[in-house]
Amino acid sequence: MRPLLAAAAFVLGCFTPSANASDQWVPVRDVALEVQSGSPLDFSSFLPNGTIDADHRLVAGEGGRLAYVKSPEKPLRMLCASLAWSPASGGFPDHAGADRYARQLALHGYNIARLHFADASLMFGRQKDFDFNPETLDRIHYLLAALKRNGIYWIIDGLSSPRGAYGGFDDRWDANGDLKLRLHLDEEAFAHWRTLQEKFLGRVNPYTGVAPIRDDALALVILANENGIEFDSVVHERPGEPAYDKVLAAPFNEGLAKRYGSTDALVQAWGELEDDERLEAGTVRLPPDRYADSPRMRDLQAFFTDLERTSATRMSKVLRDLGYRGLISTYNNWPTVQTALSRRDLEAVTMNTYHDWVGGYAPGSALLQVSSIADGANYLRMIAAARWLGKPFVVSEYDHLFWNRYRYEAGVVMPAYASLQGWEVLCRHGHGPIVLAYGEPYPHKRAMLPYAIALDPVARAGETLAALLYRRGDAATSGINIPFAVRGEEDLGEDMQAREPERLTELALIGGIGLVPADRVDDAVGVAQPRTHGAEEILAALRDSGSLPQDNQTDTGRGIYESDTGQILLDRRAGQLRVSTLATEAAAFSSLREPIDLGVLRIEQADGNGLVALSALDRRPLLAHSRRMLLIFATDAQNSGMIFRDSEEKVIEDFGSLPVLVRKSYVDLALSRTAAKWKVSPVGLDGRVYPPVRTGAGPIAFRLSNDTPYGPTTYFLLELEES
Repeated sequence: MRPLLAAAAFVLGCFTPSANASDQWVPVRDVALEVQSGSPLDFSSFLPNGTIDADHRLVAGEGGRLAYVKSPEKPLRMLCASLAWSPASGGFPDHAGADRYARQLALHGYNIARLHFADASLMFGRQKDFDFNPETLDRIHYLLAALKRNGIYWIIDGLSSPRGAYGGFDDRWDANGDLKLRLHLDEEAFAHWRTLQEKFLGRVNPYTGVAPIRDDALALVILANENGIEFDSVVHERPGEPAYDKVLAAPFNEGLAKRYGSTDALVQAWGELEDDERLEAGTVRLPPDRYADSPRMRDLQAFFTDLERTSATRMSKVLRDLGYRGLISTYNNWPTVQTALSRRDLEAVTMNTYHDWVGGYAPGSALLQVSSIADGANYLRMIAAARWLGKPFVVSEYDHLFWNRYRYEAGVVMPAYASLQGWEVLCRHGHGPIVLAYGEPYPHKRAMLPYAIALDPVARAGETLAALLYRRGDAATSGINIPFAVRGEEDLGEDMQAREPERLTELALIGGIGLVPADRVDDAVGVAQPRTHGAEEILAALRDSGSLPQDNQTDTGRGIYESDTGQILLDRRAGQLRVSTLATEAAAFSSLREPIDLGVLRIEQADGNGLVALSALDRRPLLAHSRRMLLIFATDAQNSGMIFRDSEEKVIEDFGSLPVLVRKSYVDLALSRTAAKWKVSPVGLDGRVYPPVRTGAGPIAFRLSNDTPYGPTTYFLLELEES
């Protein structure tokens, strides 16, 4: 009887989304998700993608900003579609599907796409090295051509899978292979990577007539995704095993010998060695614990930096020798002091970041269920401090992950602050950013999952807002850049996790920040020397110089941060982020104790947390005069039949299945405008406009429910007729 009793206790301990889910959660009725041309969700008329040709090749233009080669003085913003397909999510589409998909990306406002794990897809089920699946290769080639025809540039990983193009593996999407580490150390591994570039990027695409590596559409190659040595060692660390792979020991000793010359000199630097450790014999050990600070750890970090910079130089030369002219980057995560030094010579900086990271899809996977606004958008600030000023900055992956109930925040936090920082590319990670319909028969499309934003109405609403706030340029770039002075290796300490302190990264909520070599920093106002200055000291200097307005509301002690543009206000304690621009006003809130006045839009009250945004859709997008506006109202969404192991919904037991359920909510809104007539119409997830649910004349004020007669939605169209 014990197993039955245990099972019964387990079932009683699990929780569905709500005891009265039929009252709080309503199922999405939309099935087809292709945006209709000319609908309110078709942004192609005011976010057109042009022709990709030699004049429009992307380069690092003036000030290191991404620009067309023919107009380097005009910076660009690129909204990126993450294409990380696998067999579990349907794989690469056939030709007809690729045409439809690429066209849909353009309608949604995307103008660049990142191919991630293409190597794994090409080698799925293959037994011989470099024996690419011919159908998959054909589909990738056709998709690249379809993207290019729709004015969508490419970012491609030189390597995503740690299995590379070796045959005979069935775990290509897992972190089991060691190729990323061996690339730094092993000539065979390096030759394998080089051959992969030759056979994939260097092969002529029959649908464009040119090899991808020489195509004007290829804007950026990430040499290998997340291939920093320290991070890779963390990924592969197992209980009871050494912290670092033994293959690092010999080159580490060689590096120490070059640095110190003798065991005696090493002892003077470190203080002590074990009796059997001799530099001359190459027997100095790697640190046994990566989390224990020591001089040994400090020198290991210096060794990693030297090795990583050498590797990036070698790998970059391979691409240049193959005729590549675009940008090159690597080491796109792990925002530590050490990795920042490894990135300092790169042509562009790429970074990945996540809020409330989830480790997998298995029962028992957990997140923290916390707000990103409550911690001052820390996941954004961490990568802001990894940027090197004067180089293009690309967010190659980010997400505020499902099933976190605050993930509506991502739709305003990331695009608003990416705009403020002047970042060049913004890429919310997922299998793909869109799907053409619900109900595709693939394991990863049968329910919303982490890293699968396309099925999530909340994430999709955020991407819609990102196209307006970020790519359209509704949110402005800061007029200040606060340089974090970097001396070099002397900035390394004994803590391998050391990064720029939070008291300084808070400045990213007010103006631009980034790293600058110390010898290139003059007496500019607000220079942040490594780990010595505080935010208040720098803010005071900026105010005194006039760089920051005297009436700026920033008060770090109270958790209030206002951008120098006056457009963004984050209040950590209230759990609110407000954005007010000429074309878009938006607010994300975990509580609403009093009305939020954004200028034109006023949020009077709401019955729960969520995101509300209003954007002008006219040719001249100004909310003060617009007659056609897109209204976004996003709350939360879950799958039908989701089961959690706890009442706080932190630990997943079963993801459930479609249809998606949207949390029903209402919000009371008012505009500081009047109209002879006005109406509010629901807009389906495919852009279809339904009959109005609110109408009026004169003052514009109404209660809006996301549970419409046509099913729940995150979109509404507000139309005005002036007398």
